[in-house]
Formats: sequence, C-alpha cells, structure tokens
Amino acid sequence: MARYQWDESDVRVRPNRRGSRPRTKQRPKHKDAKWGMVISRDRGRWGVVLDETGVEVTCMLAREMGRTPIVVGDRVGVVGDTSGRKDTLARIVRQAERHTVLRRTADDTDPYERIVVANAKNLLIVTAVADPPPRAGFVERALIAAFVGGLQPVLCLTKTDLADPEAFAAEFRELDVPVHYTGTSNDLAELTEVITGEVSALIGHSGVGKSTMVNRLVPDADRETGDVSGVGKGRHTSTQSVALPLPGGGWIIDTPGIRSFGLAHVDPDTVVQVFDDLREVVQDCPRGCTHLGPPADPECALDTLEGASGRRAAAVRRLLTALRSNNEWELPFETE
Repeated sequence: MARYQWDESDVRVRPNRRGSRPRTKQRPKHKDAKWGMVISRDRGRWGVVLDETGVEVTCMLAREMGRTPIVVGDRVGVVGDTSGRKDTLARIVRQAERHTVLRRTADDTDPYERIVVANAKNLLIVTAVADPPPRAGFVERALIAAFVGGLQPVLCLTKTDLADPEAFAAEFRELDVPVHYTGTSNDLAELTEVITGEVSALIGHSGVGKSTMVNRLVPDADRETGDVSGVGKGRHTSTQSVALPLPGGGWIIDTPGIRSFGLAHVDPDTVVQVFDDLREVVQDCPRGCTHLGPPADPECALDTLEGASGRRAAAVRRLLTALRSNNEWELPFETE
C-alpha cells in the first residue's frame, strides 16, 4: 500500500515494557514487619536492633518510604532478611510516631530543620567548667530545644577538678534543670540511676569530655577521645550519632560535637508554654508580646510574678534573650 494511503488505523502502538498494570497509590501493609530501634546511620544504611530478637540488622530505606527522614532513636518496622548475618540487607518499611524530637537549624535564619535524635527521654547537655570555659549561650539554646521537643534536660558539668562548677550551675537552678558533676574525679552513680532503662541523648561541643563520659557510662564503648588544642579548639572525635546499650538497660545516644544550635523553628510563646506557672499568666500579655519585659514589652504579664515564679520568669527571659541573639555562634570550637 502506498504511503499516502495510510491513516490512523495503521499506527502501531508498542506495549508497555514494564507491563500494563495501572499505577496505584496503595502501599503494601507489611503486616509481617518486625519492629526495632535505629541505633546508627551511615551513608544510606541504618543499623536497627530488633525488639523480638535483640539482633542488629543492617537496613536500607524501602522505596515506598520516599524521602522520610530516619534518625537514630526512631522506631521502625523492618522486612526482608532480619537474621543480622554478614552481607545481608533488610528494608525499613514503617516509621512509628515520634514521642520526642531534638531538632536544630544551621543558624537562626535557616528554615530547614535538622532532626538530631528521636524518642529520647533525657537530653544530657555536656559542658566543661574550664578548658574550654563554659558558655551559657549554648546551654541556654540546648535547654530551649529540649523543652520544646519534649525532652528532660540534664546539665552535665565536666572537668570539675579544674574550676568550681557551683556558680555556673546556679544560673539554671530556677529552671528546675538537674545538674550532675561528671568530671573524672566525680562519681556517676546518680546520673547512672537517672538514665538506666531510658533512652538518653548527649550533646556538647568538641573537647568538653563528652566521649570520656560515655566511656565511663559504657565501659566497652571505646569512643575516641581528644584533647583541646593549643588555640582553644576542641578536636572533633565523634563523627556519627550512635546509640550504645547501657550496662543496666536503656540506651545512650552519642552525637557529634557541634558548634552552633540554631533555633529558627522556635518562637517565644512556645518556650513560655513549657512552664505551668507561666503559661496562665502570659494569657494576659498584649498581642505580639515577646515576653522580654521593659523596655521592649512594658506591659508583659510576667512582670507581675513574684517569689519562685518571678525567679523562673527571669530565668526564662534569659532563654528568650539567647533565642534572639547569635552570641553562641562565636564559640571557637571545631565541628564536623
């Protein structure tokens, strides 16, 4: 047949090489998934300890999970080869709802939130009282992140043999934050009692003795430690977040040493709402009040508080001041 005699009926349609089944948004239920906790993450692979067997399984993220962020501490469902044998790989197909979240941003203008740890009950904020000297700015920002994320902050002061820690600890007393002295000359019995049976995360600058403290709490952890350099910069030793099993039960999550703790995702009202005695009072504040007090907010209701609540309001205002400032970025510590 001549070419000019062709019409639409002569067009040949190639079949779909991948089959003719239509696309669907329905996802497999994976009823046989085994649940566990994420204890490590490294280059697209996650280590998961299964609840049922206690076996550590290396996993990848299943395609149906998309770009779901999975971090250390997450509760996940796993399918595939869950034997834990060498060179085996399972798939993470589910993520349970998080009870607590520790998140930060790169700085106070960065809209992208980085989730550091999930489902931890305690946040151990580790800082040295000397060499390097303590900086209240970082501690205050870490406290804010703990309060708004649902974690119980615990202040751990190291290197107490070099300086008296009492004055620095007193700055946070009105916030009802437990303080533990965790230098090498101090007993860790009280801190061990607090964290046993729970999931606890540690944060702190490099060089403050965080890894040394972890090695004392978990004798077989063998976390690398380093000294502070001659220019006052902490040498970065921990490079990946990892959950380590405590001898008496529970987990401690060691995080990399960090320099900055951005809080772009936090507003002043969120911080104040954490404290019961302040939550009711600020309802009488004028619209748009930042709760910083005079001269910025001459009609702030926090000014009416006295006694213990008044002292707590003053302490919370210091947190709000830290939330609005960038003093913490000036710390001369190295980071990842």
